[in-house]
Amino acid sequence: MTSILLYTILTLSLLGAILAVVLYFVAQRFKVTEDPRIDQVVAVLPGANCGACGSAGCRNFAELCVNSETLEKCFCPVGGNAVMQQVAIVLGKQASEQAPMVAVLRCGGSCDKRTRVNIYDGSKSCKVMDSVYGSDTGCSYGCLGLGDCVVACAFDAIKMDPVTGLPGINEEKCTSCGACVKACPKNILELRPKGPKNRRVYVACASRDKGADTRKVCSAGCIGCKLCVKACPFEAIAVTDNLAYIDFNKCRLCRKCVEVCPVHCILEVNFPLKKESIQNE
Repeated sequence: MTSILLYTILTLSLLGAILAVVLYFVAQRFKVTEDPRIDQVVAVLPGANCGACGSAGCRNFAELCVNSETLEKCFCPVGGNAVMQQVAIVLGKQASEQAPMVAVLRCGGSCDKRTRVNIYDGSKSCKVMDSVYGSDTGCSYGCLGLGDCVVACAFDAIKMDPVTGLPGINEEKCTSCGACVKACPKNILELRPKGPKNRRVYVACASRDKGADTRKVCSAGCIGCKLCVKACPFEAIAVTDNLAYIDFNKCRLCRKCVEVCPVHCILEVNFPLKKESIQNE
């Protein structure tokens, strides 16, 4: 009995040793060696893991940078050009510069310009409200004001303004990750270039209703009058479905459109006050 037990133990031990050797050689044969440059790239990335670059996270983005022949299609919005230059140095590749972007709100329908017609008392979520209720104002395109964009922003760059009822974007904190854009069910948040000296011009409206209908529900809504189109010397503005849109690639920031807009829905950001405005004050 003792000899049988001893034989069994020796057999199992020998079999275990053989299997261990086999597994070792199999592991060596199919071993995947990770490029050490991946860790080097990860070290210079912001570590936000926000997915703004199109990858699942910073490590996936680092793998993409390492495995790509060029960095032409690789860009980290959070780190910007400075971080991409560091990545380029690590990999010995050329990084292409991109214009800094910032999120803008394409809605000027503050509480004093867009009258509430109903009272919504459901879940405090723009997405839920949009799917089951639509809107508590006469405008079906405007901001719902429940702050899904605030929740989505991982950089504390958006706060709801209790006076206007609209989200305010801190351009110094905004990393153009695009999380707020994806979170907004009304698609009224957009990433646009910050512009030279952080100056930009854009239409703060997303309504596609006819002008007369828009005026009934919001005093700051675009009425599609095309005065801005006629005033722009660079053909940067087009009106489609009763809504004006400024092509930032063509816009030269002359602001002639701002001057002629009868409803003042074209915003000019970070421009110095004009002399006549200062004199009037």
